[in-house]
Amino acid sequence: MVKRIAIIPTLLTLGNAVCGFAAVVFASKIDPAHADTSIYFAVSAWLILGAMVFDGLDGYVARLSKSASDFGGQLDSLCDAISFGVAPAFLLIRLGQDWELPVVRQALAVIATLYMACAILRLARFNVENTPDPASHKRFKGLPSPGAAGCLASLGILRGGLDYTWIMLDPAKLHAFVKVWAPLGSLLVALLMVSRIPYPHVTKQILRGRRHFRHLVQVLLLVCLLVVTHELALFLLFWGYALSMPVRYLLYRSVRAHSLANSKPGLDEGLPR
Repeated sequence: MVKRIAIIPTLLTLGNAVCGFAAVVFASKIDPAHADTSIYFAVSAWLILGAMVFDGLDGYVARLSKSASDFGGQLDSLCDAISFGVAPAFLLIRLGQDWELPVVRQALAVIATLYMACAILRLARFNVENTPDPASHKRFKGLPSPGAAGCLASLGILRGGLDYTWIMLDPAKLHAFVKVWAPLGSLLVALLMVSRIPYPHVTKQILRGRRHFRHLVQVLLLVCLLVVTHELALFLLFWGYALSMPVRYLLYRSVRAHSLANSKPGLDEGLPR
């Protein structure tokens, strides 16, 4: 029986779910017939990113207060299913509502459903294979669900009708790119979530431990880049994280297979002459 719970980490975890639910609410307000409602793409996307902040804070606070528990782990997964499974999938359907062909819209609905299912499966597998202590999570098997949700959220931010003239991007071409890439990219990250490709824990590698002074300078430059070009930078960061690991994994497997083939002795070596 659950008799005592950690109040602050629990409230932070519930804040994650509230952001996810609010993201669905604002995405439901998008109407293709009214161009002024396109701003809700960005609002919904930023709420998903806000859920990621709450998701990171609850683990940090639980670690500081030494209150990590099975209850907290299960609650975190339930909230993640809303914020990083349901909300991005619903946003994906809204991103593809400009398609006029019914077949394409049906395919988009199938991809969104598959994305949600993969996110839930990813969370369930994580609960089974990992301990509730957030300090023990150093690497992930498969793309983490917050990372996949960030990929879709970055597309929502690009589609949000913001001004990109300062970086010389044509809004019409940008919207066309998001329209085409949203279903294809979502299908890819959905499969990456349930894959076994290892992904590093980014925050632990960047912020934990003692590092060289130049590492701090690099982090500060990265933060400045995010502040100045946050719309485009978020797209590059999330999709770069999601796609770089599979490319690196395939290159590693290819190089390893090539080295093993070269080191394998010939069929006639070692035979008596």
